[in-house]
Amino acid sequence: MILKPPRAFVNPGIVKTMWIKHVSEDQATGYVARVYRSIRRSWGGVDNVVKAHSPHPEALRAVMTFYNGVMHGDGALSLRRREMIAVTVSSINDCHY
Repeated sequence: MILKPPRAFVNPGIVKTMWIKHVSEDQATGYVARVYRSIRRSWGGVDNVVKAHSPHPEALRAVMTFYNGVMHGDGALSLRRREMIAVTVSSINDCHY
């Protein structure tokens, strides 16, 4: 069985308003600015799930360390398979990230 990603993944142009206070891309400095630059997406921006942690750089650092360990750390699963699992779990949870 081949799973298809939810519509939000197919249409990344969908913009949702972020209600959590965050550091905007043009106001970011230091570690937050470095993270934003390193993960800028093909559509030219940074995902809101990352921006949500921006007011607390140490929390952002912990989240990025965890994410990089899960997605890019040593393990038997390829990155492609890890991404398929992440998309499937997000779809099941009705999460558009």
